[in-house]
Amino acid sequence: MQISAAKESILKKIRQALTHSTPVPFPQSDATASVFQPSSQELEIQFAEQFTKLQGKFVYCADVAELIATLKQLADQKGWGKIHFRTEDAALSQLLKDQITPHDNLATCDASITRCDYLIARTGTIVLSSVEASGRTTSVYAPIHICIATTKQLVYDIKDGLQLIRDQYNQQLPSLISFATGPSRTADIEKTLVVGVHGPKEVYCFLLDQG
Repeated sequence: MQISAAKESILKKIRQALTHSTPVPFPQSDATASVFQPSSQELEIQFAEQFTKLQGKFVYCADVAELIATLKQLADQKGWGKIHFRTEDAALSQLLKDQITPHDNLATCDASITRCDYLIARTGTIVLSSVEASGRTTSVYAPIHICIATTKQLVYDIKDGLQLIRDQYNQQLPSLISFATGPSRTADIEKTLVVGVHGPKEVYCFLLDQG
């Protein structure tokens, strides 16, 4: 069978490449090791930097009193008269302690408040499940999503959060686990970035220090 000149040229290049193989750039690397090495920064700082780069609004609170005061002040400034959160979420209701009157209808609220499972410092991501986020819709349908988290929920990478979720729920995983990295965005239309199309147009993370 006759081989064309073009094909012969390609095969020649392949043979040359095989005889002069490129050295492995990381000979001591382990396939099971993480590609991303932990930063020397504290997780709180790294999360805040990544989260705000993605248009998230980060608020650090030293204690519960500061969290409630800051949240009420923000609601007054923004005119959020209808704030939705699930009253059956005992932990969240206890935290707010009747300081904020919940709005029952998610469809007509100005903002929603949820908890979360974990915060991923490397990517500025909020890990939400149908358990900790009070259902599958509370963090998605409201125009403004406010997540209340604690410093104990900070982990470095996504794999760390996933492993903790597996351990926490003992293989009985929630019906929904989602990763929210800032407000929803799309550039499908003429490559113009539009924020708040498929979900909240603003996302706040109130981080409560529990050190």
